[in-house]
Amino acid sequence: MRIYDIIKKKRDGYSLSTEEINYFVENYTNGNIPDYQASALLMAIYFNKMDKRETLDLTKAMINSGDTFDLSNINGIKVDKHSTGGVGDSVTLILGPMIAACGVPFVKMSGRGLGHTGGTLDKLESIKNFKVELSNDEFVRNTNDINISICSQTGNITPADKKLYALRDVTATVENLSLIAGSIMSKKLAIESDAIILDVKVGSGAFMKNIDDAISLANEMVDIGNSYGRKTIAIVTNMDEPLGKAIGNALEVKEAIETLQGNGPNDLYELCLKLGSKLLLLAKKVDKEEDGRNMLINVIKSGKAYEKLIELVQHQGGDISYVKDTDLLPKAKYIVEVKSKVEGYVKSIDAEEIGKAALYLGAGRETIESKLDLAVGIVLNKKVDDKVELGEVLAYIHLNNMEKAEEVERRLHEIYLIGDKNNAKKQLIYKEIE
Repeated sequence: MRIYDIIKKKRDGYSLSTEEINYFVENYTNGNIPDYQASALLMAIYFNKMDKRETLDLTKAMINSGDTFDLSNINGIKVDKHSTGGVGDSVTLILGPMIAACGVPFVKMSGRGLGHTGGTLDKLESIKNFKVELSNDEFVRNTNDINISICSQTGNITPADKKLYALRDVTATVENLSLIAGSIMSKKLAIESDAIILDVKVGSGAFMKNIDDAISLANEMVDIGNSYGRKTIAIVTNMDEPLGKAIGNALEVKEAIETLQGNGPNDLYELCLKLGSKLLLLAKKVDKEEDGRNMLINVIKSGKAYEKLIELVQHQGGDISYVKDTDLLPKAKYIVEVKSKVEGYVKSIDAEEIGKAALYLGAGRETIESKLDLAVGIVLNKKVDDKVELGEVLAYIHLNNMEKAEEVERRLHEIYLIGDKNNAKKQLIYKEIE
């Protein structure tokens, strides 16, 4: 078998066999195929696409390129969640404790953020001494003790995906549904949970800007998960404006804690209820989605979900006083009010531009080496469809460098579009794919 023949076959529009895909992934990962030939094959895939069988084979090959994370010693039906990424997305910090409080094991391996704000791990590190690196034994033991563990990926998980993604990133071959779906699902399936829910974001603040593309990606990933033997559901959700009100690491942790205490933003809470009720169905904890929703509402009202977050922090070495008193979380030196220059209704808030403004403040990473400022960010006071009076506060800028205040304030005035009331009510959830 020769890589030349595989490139030519895909260039000419034919499907690659399982053996050819395995040969490519194994030999590229091991360094036997040079970047220039791998790039040629990726470009051929980009233009001629992959069918469902090829996509599943690619995903399996990437999983088999490294270690898998054995969770068979965890009791019960283990559930996992993945988001394709957005702005102000602290769902994991809320959903995990809610699910665990319902008696279902919630297992999550997360990454660092590269972009608008930090990832789930970065946010959790706003809590003093929170340990994100766990051994397999610690992960299993903690989950059996309290039904939840959230940690960094350990070991040699999907090395083929890491290498291929780096190459796709510099050869303009990222935007291909099979390659995107295979990349995401290989990492999810290497963690041996029993069921997965996918939160596929679409809109200005998401990777997928177009609703049809987002639905196609969701279908592709659900097909992969179910074909691999994992119960998989996808929910396509709105990311045209930030989710919740907080954008920034410690600010999002504070908002997550408030949500677990029953005082969070409605859109963030509603999405957690939707995702959570689906996970409870997948875990066979309930027979109807409505029963799952009621169970989740009850663990919020009773305080059990909030207590579960405290247990998570305690089991992973964190200082629980940071959860009990959010004033202890990292705080910015300055808070600047951004006041409306007009009156009307908020027509739109560009999530991507808000994210870029938070990045400019230091809430995110421009490169892997960039250092995060966990305290800074933006808190929205007004969201889409809200009424705004002249001089009313639209948002609060949390910053440690006052030299950046004027620029971020200017951007926020451009980002907030205020005018007549929208004819159609905003939609949080576009589609469910099972």
